[in-house]
Amino acid sequence: SSQQALEQARAAAEELEDLKTVAKGLEEENSELRRQARQLVRGLASLLPQNQRLLAEGHGLREQIQALAAETADLEVSGSSHA
Repeated sequence: SSQQALEQARAAAEELEDLKTVAKGLEEENSELRRQARQLVRGLASLLPQNQRLLAEGHGLREQIQALAAETADLEVSGSSHA
């Protein structure tokens, strides 16, 4: 009976060591994932100003296209009225 209890205690101790190893691995993985997440957040933060600039440029280009389209329409109208 005491031999069986000793074997159970030994098995439990081995399982505990295995669980400690797994926990340590998970902590290291968690730490690495947090580091990667911080890096991604910094990367995104650095892209935001560039994105804002490109959006503003796109808006300006759309306005230029609309102005040129209006000019073209005016020229076509004035050209056809002189013909």
